[in-house]
Amino acid sequence: MTIAQELAQFTSALTRDKIPQQVWDKAHACLLNGYGIAMAGLATPYEPVARAAALAMYGGPGEATLLGSGGMGSVTGAIMANGALFHGRGQEDTCGAAHLGAVMIPLLMALVESGRGSMADLIPAMIAGYEVGGLFEELLAGDTTPRGFRATTLYGTGAAAAAVARLYRMDAERTCAALGNAVSFSGGLLQTFAEGTDEWRYQVGMTAQAGWTAAELARSGSVSLREAYEGAKGLARAFAGRPLDKADTVARIGRDWQTLRVAFKPFPVCAFNQTPVTAALSLREKLAGRAIESVVVRMNPYECGYAGMDSKGPFSTIGGTLMSIPFCIAQTLLRGAPSMAMMTEYHEADINALVERVDLVADEGVPTLCCRIELRLAGGGTLSEICDMTPSDYAWSFEDLRQRLVRTAGQEALPATCIAELAEFCADPEGKGTAALHAAFAMARPLIRR
Repeated sequence: MTIAQELAQFTSALTRDKIPQQVWDKAHACLLNGYGIAMAGLATPYEPVARAAALAMYGGPGEATLLGSGGMGSVTGAIMANGALFHGRGQEDTCGAAHLGAVMIPLLMALVESGRGSMADLIPAMIAGYEVGGLFEELLAGDTTPRGFRATTLYGTGAAAAAVARLYRMDAERTCAALGNAVSFSGGLLQTFAEGTDEWRYQVGMTAQAGWTAAELARSGSVSLREAYEGAKGLARAFAGRPLDKADTVARIGRDWQTLRVAFKPFPVCAFNQTPVTAALSLREKLAGRAIESVVVRMNPYECGYAGMDSKGPFSTIGGTLMSIPFCIAQTLLRGAPSMAMMTEYHEADINALVERVDLVADEGVPTLCCRIELRLAGGGTLSEICDMTPSDYAWSFEDLRQRLVRTAGQEALPATCIAELAEFCADPEGKGTAALHAAFAMARPLIRR
């Protein structure tokens, strides 16, 4: 069988009794993180833009809730608008470099709300998507990201197609067709981060739509790729410029659960900036107000090469600041843990002066998700911090995540009760139903600090 056939056989058969408890629990945590960050994202300006565009483009009956307003829209419109809400803070979940939850969850919930799927299949569908998208992110992103392809859009289309196929309970043959279609629809670039523009926040909605289209075409009988991943012009060779090891790829399916690799972000900055900010917070305590002459940050070349990471400005958008290592380090050393409001401090003289003195160095000896920071003090002497992290350090339990989301929501003037309501839904989505979810957002909307 081809890789797509193997994956289709695996994901189409995912049921509660075949999913390890740890994986099942992690998916519920992913659901909570997605909606908790989306709720705090009500304070961002991106969802209204996506909602206006969606209402202009996608007419039809109101089948799914637009979380930013509480109004109803088409499924396609809800996917676009709610996706921007999930992605607005840049604090969504991350599987390597791919933000799969922000693609899949708004899509699946719109389909469930519109009656196209059952809430009973939500968690297995999410897991199917994480397993497909995460597998190829892990195997290929090291080659595709430096070429300028965004992992979220390149691998998120397959994740969305696999998730919808499982939600619809499509058989292995039709799921394989959905994956083939998805590969044909995949793409997406990183230039948006290099320029600090907003397209990346809307990419998740477009990626979700492509994945849904892939699944619907397959369900309708499309004749589709079977060697989508390993073919001579398939995903690996076309985007990564190299073949896949088919035996190794297939061996990972159902053995290396990609859902467990999903990490959550403590700060509203790029996934690759989470550890440097953590290290800078530790250095801030040691610094005790002393003046800084210069800063050297050493990180893995893969992360250093990501678009926007080495930028020193000038900045005029959050899309620029949240990617920039120099800005995030300078901001953290001088102001403390980043918030969305702090990421808009584009013209603070002391921050910008320090940004110019922060240098990012690519060091192959530093693993991904790790960093080495050295501060040279103005009065002489140095301070240093070695911070070694893995995805497991950011894979918090449901309860730990709930408490962290309370603090995140508090930055936007939302009370703990809003997160408590979300947590009840996410712990038991089938039992609580969409009414509980929408009630939580209805509580939050008039309270959010915009």
